Amino acid sequence: MKILFVADGRSPISQNWIRYFVERGDEVYLASTFACDLDFPIKRLEFTPVAFSAVKKQNLRPQSGSSRTLGLRTLIRQWVGPLTISRSAQKLRAFIQEVQPDLVHALRVPYEGMLTASALTGMTTPFLVSIWGNDFTLHAPSTPLMSYYTRKTMNAVHALHADCERDIRLAQTWGLSVDKPTLVAPGNGGIRSDVFYPPIEPVTNPVIINPRGFRAYVKNEAFFKSIPLVLAKRRDARFICSSMAGESQVLQWMKELKIEHAVQLNPPLSHAQMGDVFRGAQIVVSPSIHDGTPNSLLEGMACGCFPIAGDLESIREWITPAQNGLLVDPNNPQAIADAILTALENENLRHKAAGLNAKIISARAEYEGNMGKVVKFYKSLKANSY
Repeated sequence: MKILFVADGRSPISQNWIRYFVERGDEVYLASTFACDLDFPIKRLEFTPVAFSAVKKQNLRPQSGSSRTLGLRTLIRQWVGPLTISRSAQKLRAFIQEVQPDLVHALRVPYEGMLTASALTGMTTPFLVSIWGNDFTLHAPSTPLMSYYTRKTMNAVHALHADCERDIRLAQTWGLSVDKPTLVAPGNGGIRSDVFYPPIEPVTNPVIINPRGFRAYVKNEAFFKSIPLVLAKRRDARFICSSMAGESQVLQWMKELKIEHAVQLNPPLSHAQMGDVFRGAQIVVSPSIHDGTPNSLLEGMACGCFPIAGDLESIREWITPAQNGLLVDPNNPQAIADAILTALENENLRHKAAGLNAKIISARAEYEGNMGKVVKFYKSLKANSY
């Protein structure tokens, strides 16, 4: 197949997905909304900036700074970013006309899906979009223009991929026709069992990992405030935070809370490195207020970590409270601390959850199986000429 992806090419999630089709032997093109480097070959890479992405520094995880700065940056992009779509769509349209792909797959609605929907106006090229965790719950209702372009995208697509059933339902409230084909599968394609797998022996050290990084919709302040509450009862507990090394806001919280001795801040790590980190932890905490299915949460579960996450509809598709994890109010430090302490003190609960989660990951989140379904989905779209 000749596939054109419209994606943030820096994103590990996007790269994991696109790499599969490169290795499969498909003819792959990428219109990246951010400047990026790839460590695998594609037919052609075209930089297609939108919503001020041309002024962002090139890196894998662009989210950094204080929570206030992140919130302000998000707000500015939500109000002003859509104004850049029309001009950027002209460049993408020319690229599509040149490539003549069998299908175009936009990985995320803002702004990749919005850009593609505008570029394909009047064209019949099959168009698929993937929903990422907060596309509908955070971005779509944020401003009138974000709402407009979300609806335009849902009206334009020929098919939809989401990582949870909730987003299929929400897509229909935003204009997706009920007769359009849909696919539910993890956003990064799934869990690679050769990278994310349980340790040979159960972890005995009370190690807790927050793998979410520093994002506006992750309640890291509440998480850090929960740490001294845990340490008051479990002085031996240790905390690992992914992609937070050098974050000034985090360092300030640690100093104010007097928890420097108990917290390790990691830089961005490779998947293989993250697998090793997960296998050294007992608990994975995902304190998010907006999410679909967090890939890092599934990765931690695959490595045997007991999951604690924000009580969201999408997360309940994976976690049944008190059976294979715990769900909490991510804004409440005491609730987070209580859940961590419950998991630390209840070895039987952790052991039971590890067994249940291994079965869930195998049945619903295994990479090769899910990507095989994606290939069939792509072929069906190609066969049904639009």
